[in-house]
Amino acid sequence: MDRTGQAEAFDSIGDRYDEAFPHKDAQVVSGSWLAEQLPAGSRLLDLGCGTGLPTARQLVDAGHEVIGVDLSEGMLKLCREHVPEASFHRVDIADMEASDLGPFDGAAAYFSLLMLPRSEIPHALAMLHRQIRGGGPLALGMVEADVNDFAIPFLGNTIRVSGHLRDDLRRIVDEAGFDVVDEEAVSYAPASTDVPPEIQLFLHCRRRP
Repeated sequence: MDRTGQAEAFDSIGDRYDEAFPHKDAQVVSGSWLAEQLPAGSRLLDLGCGTGLPTARQLVDAGHEVIGVDLSEGMLKLCREHVPEASFHRVDIADMEASDLGPFDGAAAYFSLLMLPRSEIPHALAMLHRQIRGGGPLALGMVEADVNDFAIPFLGNTIRVSGHLRDDLRRIVDEAGFDVVDEEAVSYAPASTDVPPEIQLFLHCRRRP
């Protein structure tokens, strides 16, 4: 699928993304869970790394080797400024396995699968299952919404998003080969009035070997 428009939207948004979403306490808590699941020096994927804040920065500070991927060159530029110790690459989720960046000891996917049509989300989770070693952890963040490839205004741009209600999301994660060991739902109100409030779902998962 052509995701050029998605990438261009985030290129133009740049660091306004962190201004619009300044309070990421639940994501930081989730990132701490991921960091603590593995010994220092573990190789972690940040799938859809955005600006590198807070997750890539947090995982590097915890002593891990972080490989971040994103489709937006603008976001990757910010990542390299914010987290120069990590390695960042322009890769579409659909091309992850062909990129030969893996395998990984664990992964974070905060709101990156949100950018895919629903039909692609199970394939992305299956890819993560193949890319994570053993019984490694996956920290997943999604917005709870019953929408599929739905166009929304977003910080002066238009992006397309998909979501699931939480029971359906748990089922899809389970079918991809992950056990959900912990879950949190939080109400989130962005700082920008251009972006509506949302329910964020954080799933802490473990790969079934």
